[in-house]
Amino acid sequence: MKILTAKQIQDCDQYTIKNEPVASIHLMERAAQACVDWISENCNHHRNFAIFCGTGNNGGDGFAIAKMLYLKGFDIDVFTNCKGKFSPDAHVNFKALKEISGITLRDFKDAAGYRFDNRTVIIDAIFGTGLSRPAEGDVRNLIAMLNDKTNLKISIDLPSGLFADHIFSDGSTVFKADYTLSLQFWKKTFLHPETGKYTGKVHILDIRISDDCIAEARTDDFVIHDMVKNIFRLRDDFSHKGTYGKAIIAGGSYGKIGAAVLAARSCLRSGAGLTFVSAPKCGYEIIQTAAPEALFLEAGTDYIDRFGPDEKAVFGIGPGLGTHEKTAESFLLFLRTYSRPLVLDADALNIISEHPGSVELIPEKSLITPHPKEFERLFGKTENSFERLQLAKTKAWELNVYIILKDHHTQVVTPEGKVFYNITGNAGLAKGGSGDILTGILTSLLAQQYTEEQAAILGVWFHGRAAEYASERCSKESVLPTDVIEAFGNVFEELNHKVKRML
Repeated sequence: MKILTAKQIQDCDQYTIKNEPVASIHLMERAAQACVDWISENCNHHRNFAIFCGTGNNGGDGFAIAKMLYLKGFDIDVFTNCKGKFSPDAHVNFKALKEISGITLRDFKDAAGYRFDNRTVIIDAIFGTGLSRPAEGDVRNLIAMLNDKTNLKISIDLPSGLFADHIFSDGSTVFKADYTLSLQFWKKTFLHPETGKYTGKVHILDIRISDDCIAEARTDDFVIHDMVKNIFRLRDDFSHKGTYGKAIIAGGSYGKIGAAVLAARSCLRSGAGLTFVSAPKCGYEIIQTAAPEALFLEAGTDYIDRFGPDEKAVFGIGPGLGTHEKTAESFLLFLRTYSRPLVLDADALNIISEHPGSVELIPEKSLITPHPKEFERLFGKTENSFERLQLAKTKAWELNVYIILKDHHTQVVTPEGKVFYNITGNAGLAKGGSGDILTGILTSLLAQQYTEEQAAILGVWFHGRAAEYASERCSKESVLPTDVIEAFGNVFEELNHKVKRML
């Protein structure tokens, strides 16, 4: 799914109006109806709605929503700037609302004395994608006051005060929603930690914007969604273990063998034909017991002091590796003599960051998976996640590698500058070992001859989806990385179902 800018979204609206054709007021009603359908289904135990409407088209959506909810039997209070200058379509819906005696129209300033009982839902339709500057004055104070309320809060299209494409300035006031009903598109700000925290749970509502216009719109930003069904390949009944490649997990050190075990079990469970673990001798019995399907390659005593190149295998290096001097020396020597794409995570990245200039040794087309602190150690400090992403795009191009920026919405950054945001996963992954699992998945997919881009996109989606299945069974608080691995089968069943439906 494409992520478009606010300007591109407005252009798509106008294209739809002109070429469907549909009157702009009817497109607004279509958007309002989609919101009302969701609200009436999910908020049917609430009776009263306090709807805050601005003077632009977002406010027009709010007026239309108020009318439709009233006709469904809900109690409605509408707050707006009654003396403001409305956009043409907002003005039409405002006039229509004034003619309904059962709906109370109030001024924004009246909100301070309004009784928000616990069955009242606050709907935010103050600012939309056309916002060009931070909220100011009375409206800013209004948003701050609403944020202090404990009522259920829903934003229409995006939370008021939030820009669609870029981060706001320090000190800005933004409506903090429990749910955001976004019209047709994801917005970039929904997917970054500094801004996404205001959206609550995002629901994308189809309002039938022109498919032709969306197809023609140019962007480098995407949400990983249904594209995975076009990447995943069904397993051939006449295949054998050699069909699905050879993977080597290189990691583990005294006290950290568990990380190598997690990566190996993940690699096995995600479909690699043969999985080896290159680890120090101290991990032999642990690995052979915890992952008996994996083959053991001894590479040292208490830490790895030798890396053996294998031109027929795909390497995943880093889980529990440690940064011992001899490990670092051997690893950097390996990078100097190895040219095939591999997966680098954890201590592999830490070793590189501790040795200036060694980042240039990463083989082209490799997948590196830094979390924010590892990224900072590798490439330098940035002020926020938007700047970090921009730096990642620069480094991915310079090094010709794929950077998987691990975050709440992990980003896959390609050498060509494309960014794929992942929307699967949850806080159940906020535990040590989760990154080791991702390394195993990515290594397995590369061994199965998915392209680097395919492996990165499918891998991060798969990782997050497994966490969702595991959390349903165990809860986010209780789920362990081993539980996530056990849920891989559920994800494969889902993928098989998706692909078979396409045939």
